[in-house]
Amino acid sequence: MAYVLGYDVGSSSVKAALVEIETGRCVASTFSPTTEMPIQAPKAGWAEQDPERWWQELIHATRQLQRQADLRQVKAVGISYQMHGLVCVDEQQQVLRPAIIWCDSRAVDIGRKAFEQLGQDFCLEHLLNSPGNFTASKLRWVKIHEPQLYARIKHVLLPGDYVAMRLTGECNTTLTGLSEGIWWDYQQQQMSKQLLEYYEIDEQLLPPLVPIFGEQGRLTGQSAEILGLPVGIPVSYRAGDQPNNAFSLKVLHPGEAAATAGTSAVIYSVADRAVADKRSRINTFVHVTHKPEQPRFGLLLCINGAGILNSWLRKYWQNQGYDDMNRQAASIAPGADGLLLFPFGNGAERVLENRLLQAHLMDIDLNRHTAAHVFRAAQEGVAFALKYGYDILQQIGSSVQIIRAGMANMFLSPIFREVFTQTTGAILELYETDGAQGAARAAGVGAGIFLSPEESFMGMKKRLELHPDQAGMQRYAALYAQWKERLEALLHVQDMSSGLLV
Repeated sequence: MAYVLGYDVGSSSVKAALVEIETGRCVASTFSPTTEMPIQAPKAGWAEQDPERWWQELIHATRQLQRQADLRQVKAVGISYQMHGLVCVDEQQQVLRPAIIWCDSRAVDIGRKAFEQLGQDFCLEHLLNSPGNFTASKLRWVKIHEPQLYARIKHVLLPGDYVAMRLTGECNTTLTGLSEGIWWDYQQQQMSKQLLEYYEIDEQLLPPLVPIFGEQGRLTGQSAEILGLPVGIPVSYRAGDQPNNAFSLKVLHPGEAAATAGTSAVIYSVADRAVADKRSRINTFVHVTHKPEQPRFGLLLCINGAGILNSWLRKYWQNQGYDDMNRQAASIAPGADGLLLFPFGNGAERVLENRLLQAHLMDIDLNRHTAAHVFRAAQEGVAFALKYGYDILQQIGSSVQIIRAGMANMFLSPIFREVFTQTTGAILELYETDGAQGAARAAGVGAGIFLSPEESFMGMKKRLELHPDQAGMQRYAALYAQWKERLEALLHVQDMSSGLLV
């Protein structure tokens, strides 16, 4: 048997999956660690991880795979990774500081100032986004606050670029990577000279480009020996977790959309034109299937606080399991008896224009509300936050009727699935796949093992299909309207206190 191997390097765990080439079936899947990887927060609003920890968990996950299949038969490797992080390495490819990851908020003001001074029209026409809190702004923060360290940087990498470097010994990146870091000028089809000059960043710090699908390097003898893989097999695909999740769910063409509800929650819609949200609440990146002659862009709605909220509740409410939390939530009627939860406690939220609102649990009645009410309100709050962003997606021209998701994380909860479907009004299709499987299939495409993306999806199974109904949509529309009204009141109060409103 021959296989393709996929890794999904998240902020919670590293997943690994083997897909059998002949049948397209996932024959083995592991993840490490079994509990969430820690995120360090040295200061409020900061979020860091040690890249070496990602590598060690990748090794551990791979060794677990060895117990299930013969890894000497792996023909190609694909990588999915947490987006927007910043890894700084020196001449010897040694990491210089902890990675500043996707939910870190320290560069919000830097990005906001750049948006103002470079000009909103320029940013939205050329970058399709505000520089915001993305990788370029994070590197500018390092240059300002850690100049001696900055002077030692040879290359700046995204988390997936770092993992590829450990596998192949080569520093490189992809077009999707440049777009997610807000380095790419869509008008000029090159790295943004204006942004680099404004941030006083040397273009040489950005590594060379390699294809999204295609050879990006080959496994070194050292990495192959550590992982039990054949020397010299190609790393033939790399993409951020959300574009890769869309690929994993066969979301390739305009009008198709994918959703996730892991640590963060996302709806990712594919478009054939480069559209931008004027307030940069929705972000536009190059999709993995993009070609100059057939452009494809991903419109990304992200809610930072989703599964991390469920994890927090599990930890602080007697360490109950997620299945038990879901059962308790199901015992409570829609609306959680008036309890409202706003899940914005994991860094600045792009959909709220990079406000750091924090999470809020509101209208607690100490005589009525129980832990079960909180669990219900949390799931409704995450679904309502996605609805809030979904409406913005629709406003900027995304027309989505069907949303696909993997049967994982919060989508394992019947309550969450119900609220999500009835609130968005879209058909929800759930598949037996994940990011690691998607990266494996894509590696097969990049290595020429599969002749097309469509061919790589043989063996992928649909688990559920849920349709909204009129009564459910009306019930949740009323509940969502109450939630949204309170959210807007919270935002107004924050703007008043910060002096944004006079």
